[in-house]
Amino acid sequence: MNDAASRLPASATLPTEVRAAEDRAAAYDWPAITGELDGFGCAILPSLLAADECRAIAALYPDESRFRSRVVMGRHGFGKGEYRYFNYPLPDPVGALRTAIYPRLAGLANRWNERMGIGERYPVDHASYLARCREAGQTRPTPLLLQYGPGDYNCLHQDLYGDLVFPIQVAILLSKPGEDFTGGEFVLTEQRPRMQSRAEVVPLRQGDAVAFAVHHRPMQGTRGVYRVNMRHGVSRLRSGRRHCLGIIFHDAP
Repeated sequence: MNDAASRLPASATLPTEVRAAEDRAAAYDWPAITGELDGFGCAILPSLLAADECRAIAALYPDESRFRSRVVMGRHGFGKGEYRYFNYPLPDPVGALRTAIYPRLAGLANRWNERMGIGERYPVDHASYLARCREAGQTRPTPLLLQYGPGDYNCLHQDLYGDLVFPIQVAILLSKPGEDFTGGEFVLTEQRPRMQSRAEVVPLRQGDAVAFAVHHRPMQGTRGVYRVNMRHGVSRLRSGRRHCLGIIFHDAP
């Protein structure tokens, strides 16, 4: 476990939802996960949510009181489909997972910035990072719920939102592939200087999460470290309906 995780408060002192999220986050092999992120720009956290938890979160989508805004992708050239950004306070499972996962990624985020010559460093706990976002005028929550139907897709993009950007984010598949929907694969591309881009399709089951690079990540080359430009999206849905929860750790202006 990394240094950030070792300084987390004892789970017995935490509220129930946060304790549950902390316990399940602690069960993962974080050195292996951060090693995958470092090597390939993404890593799977299998079975982060149970099937009933996935269905409960997906069922929030029609409840407008839970969200601050709705985006129809086709109106903005983002693809087809739609998504909603949650309001504060976030639903308990969403906020608790955001709090529990962030410290386990902060160490890698700091190492990435150091290797890329970026001065920004991230505090060990998420509350401190959100306070920094507020000071920069970034106060709007960014966790979101995405909904796709037949023919929908999400163009390759980066979730940046303002000057402060945490370089890793998490997406959790809430629907069951092959049963709730077909198609709709999570896709990453890696644009390397003076080289052709590399694509990676990430196989997810219901409840699996993928942690992935938001914007840049470092890569060792023959002449030193260089920045790889990352983008992510979702391929065309063939049938059914697909819901996904996005956990972004920085807030928006």
